[in-house]
Amino acid sequence: MVADGGAPSPVSLSDALARLYARATFGIKLGLDAMRAACDRAGHPERAFDAVHVAGTNGKGSTCAMVAASARAAGLRTGLYTSPHLCTFAERIQVDGAPLDERDLALALDRALRLAPEATFFEVATLAAFIAFRDAGVELAVVEAGLGGRLDATNVLESPRCTAVTSVGLDHTEQLGGTRELIAIEKAHIAKQGAPMVLGADLADVRGAIEGVTRAVGVAPRAVDDADALPDLLPELRSATGAPRLALRGAHQVHNARVADLIASTLGLPTEARRRGVGDARWPGRLEVVRDESGGDVLLDGAHNADGAAALALALAQGTWRTPAAPIPTPATAMVFGALLDKDAAAMLELLAPQAGHMLYVAPSARAAHAPDALAQLAAGAACHDVATARAAARRAVGPRGLVVICGSLYLVGEARAQLLGLARDPIVAL
Repeated sequence: MVADGGAPSPVSLSDALARLYARATFGIKLGLDAMRAACDRAGHPERAFDAVHVAGTNGKGSTCAMVAASARAAGLRTGLYTSPHLCTFAERIQVDGAPLDERDLALALDRALRLAPEATFFEVATLAAFIAFRDAGVELAVVEAGLGGRLDATNVLESPRCTAVTSVGLDHTEQLGGTRELIAIEKAHIAKQGAPMVLGADLADVRGAIEGVTRAVGVAPRAVDDADALPDLLPELRSATGAPRLALRGAHQVHNARVADLIASTLGLPTEARRRGVGDARWPGRLEVVRDESGGDVLLDGAHNADGAAALALALAQGTWRTPAAPIPTPATAMVFGALLDKDAAAMLELLAPQAGHMLYVAPSARAAHAPDALAQLAAGAACHDVATARAAARRAVGPRGLVVICGSLYLVGEARAQLLGLARDPIVAL
């Protein structure tokens, strides 16, 4: 990778990240003008590879991970761009299943920062991903939309091979609208002429709104539960109640696997590559089980909105977070919960609190969060000063054979995961 007009930039990753994080103060600026101008100055790296563009309230990260795994299994040099990161920024930009190395990431960020001096944190990150994918010779990039779709920085992708909307829920309503229909319209605007669109199940109530957008670009979306789509799925995924072999746990991951497989089928990937992709994909922080200092199980799950909380509550009730499935008695379950201030914590706790005999509350280290004392007023529990203190209190409450659940925010999960696994951690920014 070289700097524009010459030799490689002698830039360190720490310097590039410091300059990038300085852009966090710019906040979120929905709109495509700045991103299009930056891509033009960069020589349009977003046109250098085939792409799959995925939007959705929940499930889009897991879906992207499965599609990328399928493409790798098919022998394609594959890029994956997701957000946010759990521990390190490098997680966001991956090539062939691994984060970029420090040198390539530093060079990509340096170029993006210089080419887009007024761009936001997320715009710079997105441009850096596109530059890195071009320079790495990526054949297919799987790109997760950040917020919504219509005005998201990733929507500069002009000619994706396929687009998808995994789900629609009431999240980020201030930016996207206060109804499922309005949010669906925002997400549907990633549709592009000539690119098939895949829809998740349970979108019948907003299907008309989505098709109103896609019709304008000549696209007729197909949902995973459409009769004519079922033959294109792997046999084990043709029923939403099937039991495919998935590394990702939980009934909701079967839904995500169906979306990912219909995308992979649409791309023409071989059957065995698709089976390996949905079966072997990993996505940290989503019903992920790790061990703490006591040797006891800790279940990490973002569950960062009401739909995510419902999925986690079901997994706890049914015990599908482990294999073989077996629920843990409620008195032997302690939950560490924290949520950002723009999340409906009351709705989330209404679903989650009944699944735990002990509730501990903490504020995620990101943007403004619900105060632990305020959360304890919504569902009885103890307010804690930090994640380590909350984890220790949770383990004392249930002993080494009980289950500790950490949930409510990906930023909280990332902080806990770094502590539990001894991982380095970059600063966290909720962008």
